Amino acid sequence: MARGQRTGPADAITDVAGLRVGHAHRTGGGWRTGTTVVLAPPEGAVGGVDVRGAAPGTRETDLLDPRNLVERVHAVVLSGGSAFGLDAAGGVVHRLADAGVGLPVGGPGECVPIVPAAVLFDLKRGGEFRAVPDAAMGAAAYDDAVAAPEGRAPAAGAVGAGTGAVVGGLAGGVGSASAVLADGTVVGALVAVNGAGSAVSPRTGEVYGAQEPLDGEFGGLRAPSAEEVEAWGGPPEARLAAENTTIGVVATDLGLTKAQAAKLASAAHDGLARAVRPSHTMIDGDTVFALSTGPAGAAGAGPAGLDAFQRVLGAAPDVFARAIAHAVLAAEGGPHARSYRSVFPSAFPGGGAGSGPGGGAV
Repeated sequence: MARGQRTGPADAITDVAGLRVGHAHRTGGGWRTGTTVVLAPPEGAVGGVDVRGAAPGTRETDLLDPRNLVERVHAVVLSGGSAFGLDAAGGVVHRLADAGVGLPVGGPGECVPIVPAAVLFDLKRGGEFRAVPDAAMGAAAYDDAVAAPEGRAPAAGAVGAGTGAVVGGLAGGVGSASAVLADGTVVGALVAVNGAGSAVSPRTGEVYGAQEPLDGEFGGLRAPSAEEVEAWGGPPEARLAAENTTIGVVATDLGLTKAQAAKLASAAHDGLARAVRPSHTMIDGDTVFALSTGPAGAAGAGPAGLDAFQRVLGAAPDVFARAIAHAVLAAEGGPHARSYRSVFPSAFPGGGAGSGPGGGAV
């Protein structure tokens, strides 16, 4: 981690100017799933993507290839529900079109919103196999994003796309983080953690992504007791079924080209590999989108621009790993999985399992 970095005011992707986040989810009655929307400014953001897992569920990723036409996207959807959950993006597309936001393709008001999406597997985590996000849930998450004050930190833990998430046998969820670099550039990430691998060291019980905090963001977190680690017994062996996937967005206010955005998404995967081990497996669909809200191409203008882009690439893995740690630490347990806090209460100040998110979960 480079010197001179600090977290943004919210320590979240919403520290990147122009981005808002909304969640919608449902639990109970057979349900445990949800959808998260990262909403770009009305003019859109330059977008990129890198798909590393072998079992992805995605929409509009081919469009983000630098060789293809469209430069800007208007929102990114992360959703539970496996392939069924891609329907949630349709609700966001229609909401944006109703607002007149999208790629102009004809006369006044005729536009096509560009909304890439990725899904994770959480089927049957609430009991019912087909209790999945749909267009109405996507529209609700969009409405939540629109209603959010600019800069609001998104809710973390078992919310939105992370509602039914599990990582390494423990409850997963949604997490976010940011870094303000020495030159003032902001890098942020938001992730829904649902990996086949573990976010926790089987040897020490420590959260991998929390090992390099900024500004004391993890609040005195420490290594849990040896007794708790022994009682946990480590993560279960990954099942040979595509029931996983970590998906997320990395963003910056530095102006990037479409090709540079794709490179930024690739750099964020390094953070995923640090924070969830193993990652990018045959039974994960790990996918990271990248957004740039700055003027397109600014980072390519000479050596100074290239240096600025390199600094963003260097920060992205750290920010993404910290976002994963925030997801795991905020996650609430339930019948689908125990929370980190309930398994390792001694890792937290006060050492009690009942104090804070997920405390006392089954």
